[in-house]
Amino acid sequence: MQIKFLKPKLSNIEEMQELIYPEVENGVILERNSDEVATNIRSYTLAYVGAELVGFAALHIHTIELGEIRSLIIKDGFRGQKIGEKLVNHTLKEGEELGLKRVLSLTYKQSFFERLGFVEIPKESLPEHKIWADCIKCKHFPICNEVSLIKEL
Repeated sequence: MQIKFLKPKLSNIEEMQELIYPEVENGVILERNSDEVATNIRSYTLAYVGAELVGFAALHIHTIELGEIRSLIIKDGFRGQKIGEKLVNHTLKEGEELGLKRVLSLTYKQSFFERLGFVEIPKESLPEHKIWADCIKCKHFPICNEVSLIKEL
């Protein structure tokens, strides 16, 4: 299976929102409205199989040393085929090229990220602006079952 990684255009936002909607409804991924996606469009990488969008992830920059992989989604029917792994590795490479030293992730899929070299860290070590900018919008806040992990680049 050939996977193409592309940077999105603003015209991709509707398709991205449709792909992520079920996971937002389930409370697995934080909702981001179209304007927020547009503001951060350059942080996303899309994964295509042929002409079909099968997943995406964002590399959000917190500081000159720290980034975060967020909004990782793989379309039903394409999960379990290493697309997520390739997408995360592609995103980590982008972080390295930017000069990041570490990349974090808040996730319910701890074992997935640990297979990619991430290690668990206490949530208290997360940047405070992360909590107030993102976590407070979550339907599960302040009772959070996500695990925070980090990878040194």
